[in-house]
Amino acid sequence: MCLAIPAQVVEMVDDEHAVVDMSGVRKLISTVLLDELAVGDYVIVHVGYALSRLDPEEAAETLRLFSEYSALTAQAA
Repeated sequence: MCLAIPAQVVEMVDDEHAVVDMSGVRKLISTVLLDELAVGDYVIVHVGYALSRLDPEEAAETLRLFSEYSALTAQAA
């Protein structure tokens, strides 16, 4: 199973790299697959690559669902 995670761009390092925030974890990723990207954009990240831009509302909903799932699995353990 593969999981692509929504992340917010917090810093543009150069034309091919950015730092993103994934629920408090910051990671350097490659942006070579996207034409234009700016600080504040949300992207889908998989294995260190930004695959596509994501609407901010969709990103917020996805992150909310991840958080809800995490809470439910923690209760079940």
